Amino acid sequence: MQYHNNILETIGNTPLVKLNKIVNDVDALVLAKIETFNPGNSVKDRMALKMIEDAEKNGSLKPGGTIIEGTSGNTGMGLALSATLKGYKCIFVMADKQSKEKVDMLRAVGAEVVVCPTAVEPEDPRSYYSVSKRLAEETPNSWYVNQYDNPSNTAAHYENTGPEIWKQTDGKITHFVVGVGTGGTISGVGKYLKEKNPDIKIWGIDTYGSVFKKYHETGIFDENEIYPYVTEGIGEDILPKNVDFDVIDGFEKVTDKDAAIYTRKLAIDEGIFVGNSAGAAIKGLLQLKDHFKKDDVVVVLFHDHGSRYVGKMFNDEWMKKMGYLE
Repeated sequence: MQYHNNILETIGNTPLVKLNKIVNDVDALVLAKIETFNPGNSVKDRMALKMIEDAEKNGSLKPGGTIIEGTSGNTGMGLALSATLKGYKCIFVMADKQSKEKVDMLRAVGAEVVVCPTAVEPEDPRSYYSVSKRLAEETPNSWYVNQYDNPSNTAAHYENTGPEIWKQTDGKITHFVVGVGTGGTISGVGKYLKEKNPDIKIWGIDTYGSVFKKYHETGIFDENEIYPYVTEGIGEDILPKNVDFDVIDGFEKVTDKDAAIYTRKLAIDEGIFVGNSAGAAIKGLLQLKDHFKKDDVVVVLFHDHGSRYVGKMFNDEWMKKMGYLE
């Protein structure tokens, strides 16, 4: 008989799928690493389990404890799945721009969810960074995850996601393209791949309203770059410690409108029902097409599932209201 002892054993070993119609103008072979096959339907399952296991080992997460984290939804889902099986409580803090589906989903798996305003400075006591830290200080026997600065985030992708991509492409990968939020995925995968072959190019997809691209190119943290944006799961108004700018060759910015439109195009053109950051990633890849040659193998990572955006990018009324659809 073939079976897993629990759902956490199904994390990882997600498929690579060749993209066709949507990359018709790209000379290279383009392969999508589809992370929706993880049990929580996102790449964040990988680092959530790793962060919990490492916290258990170092004693910062104790039996019966409460896990506290600020999340755009996917890390919360990954943490909640592990917490359910391991007997921990969860309190998650989210910004009010996140989809209602994500909030409902976290509550459905037993988490308490606190929603905070998006359009405030990170240092503002109402921001989801500040509220997370305050709750961690006030809650007995709690552990504040801090996915932005927690090194276990990057380690999960260095130990698992990177080796999977290297093996699945038989070492032929030439470019890795991925949206950047906390930085764990691009930094862990990028570090592993560059150790295997320093010529592999690592491209981060950023959004307008985020600081990553300018900081990478100039070393200047420009607060004038920061403003609220619609795209979920990528970009930041802070510099997370998990973003290793040294392994990243460049950033490409994608507009909110293009990210939304290409999220839908992936479903229509490829039958791949994925989330908002995947739309940004594939549009960013298309903007980078002049960097790719005929024999190149480009891997783009799709973070999460389209079901988390049915009230937004997959809703005609919302798209028309935003001016993204005629």
